[in-house]
This record gives sequence, structure tokens and C-alpha cells, in this order.
Amino acid sequence: MGAIGTRLGLCALLAFGLAACDTKANTPQDAVSAYGPDPVLPEPHKALLPTIHVAKARGWPEGEKPVAGTGLSVAAFATGLDHPRWLYRLPNGDVLVAETNGPDRPKDKTGITGFFTKLFQKKAGATTASADRITLLRDADGDGVAETKTVFLQGLHSPFGMALIGQSLYVANTDALLRFAYADGATVIATPGETVADLPGGEINHHWTKNVIASRDGRALYVTVGSNSNVGENGLEAEDRRAAILQIDPANGQTRVFASGLRNPNGLAWQPETGALWTAVNERDELGPDLVPDYMTSVQENGFYGWPFSYYGQHVDDRVSPQNPALVAKAIKPDYALGAHTASLGLAFAEGQRLPPAYRNGAFIGQHGSWNRAELSGYKVIFVPFQNGRPSGLPIDVLTGFLSAKEEAYGRPVGVAFDKEGALLIADDVGNTIWRVTAATTSQ
Repeated sequence: MGAIGTRLGLCALLAFGLAACDTKANTPQDAVSAYGPDPVLPEPHKALLPTIHVAKARGWPEGEKPVAGTGLSVAAFATGLDHPRWLYRLPNGDVLVAETNGPDRPKDKTGITGFFTKLFQKKAGATTASADRITLLRDADGDGVAETKTVFLQGLHSPFGMALIGQSLYVANTDALLRFAYADGATVIATPGETVADLPGGEINHHWTKNVIASRDGRALYVTVGSNSNVGENGLEAEDRRAAILQIDPANGQTRVFASGLRNPNGLAWQPETGALWTAVNERDELGPDLVPDYMTSVQENGFYGWPFSYYGQHVDDRVSPQNPALVAKAIKPDYALGAHTASLGLAFAEGQRLPPAYRNGAFIGQHGSWNRAELSGYKVIFVPFQNGRPSGLPIDVLTGFLSAKEEAYGRPVGVAFDKEGALLIADDVGNTIWRVTAATTSQ
């Protein structure tokens, strides 16, 4: 059979085990080394096949819920959803939830690595059919529980981000930005939408989620588009307008690349003090358990952030061919590392007064959880304190307990947003629940 054949055979046997094919030990995922503006970056470690270890999707046992951090309380805002991923609050307080999953992508994840990756995605509950809808949740009586749940929009195509400008609701499908007419207080939109701009999709569409945020003056929309590969292995021609944040004129659909080199940006938010645009980014895999840290960063217009040629600034990734030293020299170091392979997706800056003072100036991040690490990381919601518009200090756990003692996933946090009362909402796509976090001293 040979050494390589034996190794592949062992990997196949381990495909539903804890980890596969990586003998390098994990450095503990401790906040001092893995988080902050200057994370410890070990030497790259490459294996024949990547380590693949993902928590099996189980869902929440009756009566169980996440563990709230110091001074906090958590309760279900809405349950019984179908893979809720992203949240958006309308001006009247209604909450929109994208119930969604990846589209058909026949040319994504091919080959032996792709085979194992698909097996583990199924284990993680990430291969269910997409509901392709947006659901509206309304808590009219203010008791912290949504008593109204209606299908707001349906027949979409792997929808994700949402943004309202005036009476126009913009929805980012996986392959197009759509506009719908919205009336204040509406619980359903039945009229067809119109396409504002096409977005990169296609038969690979490796990172399918597209988020959208409006500028404060409503004159521009910013859309996240993840890369079409891990590190350019599908050819750089497949990465056109990808690994980027696009700027789109809602009036005419004109589109340009606002910032690039961002492997898989998801969360977008305006920093309240500075007005700067920030994003949460998933970095590349298969360089070992502690590379590369996911991160959040302020976004500079026309800025380049390294992907695929370098990571965390100007650390060259020699797997990429051809190299581009001139572009690497321009690569911007991210502002704040969020731990390796944590799959940091959701991003929201604090607002309102429903949380304790310690949580009122900073960013909340939903960490969906790792797959490319023998020791699981992420699977929680964290808070990063800010001071003078910049991160200041180590992260604080907001919600944990998403994993069982057997490392099964009760839930996996994704999008984060604030309700009209200033409570934090978290979309849990394995638990099919929206969680609501308030100060522990409150009754809601």
C-alpha cells in the first residue's frame, strides 16, 4: 500500500473521530497568546491532510441553555427556527432573521480533502437544505420573548445580510444584492424584489455568505464577499471581486472593491466613536492548530490585508504561486486577533443600557467554532473592550456552554445584534434559537 496510502487509509478511518492526520500538539488557546493586537504566531505546520475535528451537531436538551458570563443573564428570545444565521433590527424594533444555508456548489471542495471536509460538514449540521427565507420576530409586549413569528420574505437564494435605507430593504443573496419595498410595521413582503447588483457566486462559491451594511448617510452599501478557496488553490482568476468588501451605489448598482485581501469577512459594523467601518474575518486553514488567527479590524479604503499572499500583515504564505512581493509589502496588519480557527462571524458594537457598564464600550463577536484544530476553539460569544475607538484589553466571555462534555454542539453562535431595549441577541444555527442576553439583575 505504501506510506502515503497507509496514511490516507488511517485518515479515512479517523474521518468521524476526534482529529485526523496531524501529529503536532496544540498550543493552549489562551487569550494572552491568541488574542489581541500582537498574537503569538508560531511557525507554519503543514500536514498531508488537514486536522479535521468538528463538534457533532446535537441541539439543546430540554431546559438547557448557554452559560452567561459575569453579571449577565440569558434566555431564549425565539425558538423553533431553521438554521438561523444572521440578524437585523428594523427601526420599529422588529427583528429579521435569515434562515439560510449554503447553496448548491458542485465544484467546491473537490478531491480527497474536500471529501473529508464534506463528511465533517454533515456531522456539524452544515449541509441541511437552506430554508431560503427571512423571518420576522416581534416582541410587542416587551417581555423579552418574541410572541410574533412570521415569514417575512421567502423564495430567496441563500440570503444572509440585510440593511434598510428609507423604505428600501436590501438583502444580500449569495449571488445578488436585492432591493424590496418596505412599509413601516409590515410583517410580510409579498412583492418581488429587484436586483441592484450581481455578486460573485458560481459553481465553486466556496464562501457563500454575503453580508451588507449601509453607510450612515445611506448613499453607499458595503457587501462582504469571501474567497473562492482556502488559499488560492482554485486559481487567482476565480477570485475576482472576492476576499473583499465591495462598495455598491444603491441608486445605480455601480460596484467597486473598497478593501481587499480579506479571506472571509462576515460581520460589519460602524464603530460608534470614530465612525470607522470594522469587519470580522475568518483567516486561512491548514497551517497548523495556531495559524492563522481570525481577526477583527478597521477597514481602510483601498486597503489590502494580505490574502492569499501573506497573513497577519506581511507573513508570507509560501503555498501561493506565483508570489506577489510588491503586494505583500502593502499588506495591512489587522487590529485585533480573535484566536486561531474560531470562525469569528458576528460583529456588533455595544449600544443601549441593558447590559452592565463593563459591556457598554466595545465589540461583541459570535464565534461559530473550529474544524481545523484538534483542540476545539471558539464555540462562544465574546466581548472585546474598547477605549478611544480602539480595542483595549483581553476578551471577556459573554456566552459559553455551547459544547457538551463529549464535545457535541448544543449550539453554534453566528450573528449578533441588539434589540430595541439594548439587549444582545445571538443567532444559534445548531440550536435553532435566538438567545437574548441582559444584565443579571434585570427580569428580562
